[in-house]
Amino acid sequence: MTALAVGRSTIREAIRHFQALGVIEARKGSGTYLLKPVSRSTVHMPLSLDTTDLRDALLKTLQVRRGLECEASMVAARMRTADDVDFMGARLDEMERVHLERGASGPEDLAFHLAIYDATHNPLFRQLLEQMRETFERFWSHPFERYDFARRSFPFHRTLFNAIVSQDAEAARAETLKILEIVEEDIKEMSK
Repeated sequence: MTALAVGRSTIREAIRHFQALGVIEARKGSGTYLLKPVSRSTVHMPLSLDTTDLRDALLKTLQVRRGLECEASMVAARMRTADDVDFMGARLDEMERVHLERGASGPEDLAFHLAIYDATHNPLFRQLLEQMRETFERFWSHPFERYDFARRSFPFHRTLFNAIVSQDAEAARAETLKILEIVEEDIKEMSK
């Protein structure tokens, strides 16, 4: 704090940022540890999208999500292991439980999609998502102040899971597209 002439909250925010990038890890009661060397080749700053129009921002990020999530679902269907299926299933069960109790399941939905990315066994999918998360979250947390946003996509998460379990890459892609089509419809409808 003294060397950089910044406040404690700024240091905390920087640490959270580097944790999200996977550069450092905070271990309770032990300290903060560097997980990989810091250089231009290992640390990338999050993407940014400079727009004041929420509808435009959501549609632009949706284009990127469509490409990444369809491919990740297909790869997960081909590469998933029994452990991946168990982990994804547990995340989906939790998402469904919270959704049925509260009508929304933001963090639980994210956890399910992260489990799909992890089931690809390609760390670049998760790294890309981590790089984009800050930008995505800025626009995707209760868009238009509607807690029912994309709620209609809820049943398709189970069919997506079933496609991955059965190792049907094309069905996984199709189910992912169904989810994202509903999201796009809601963006267009709710932004009128």
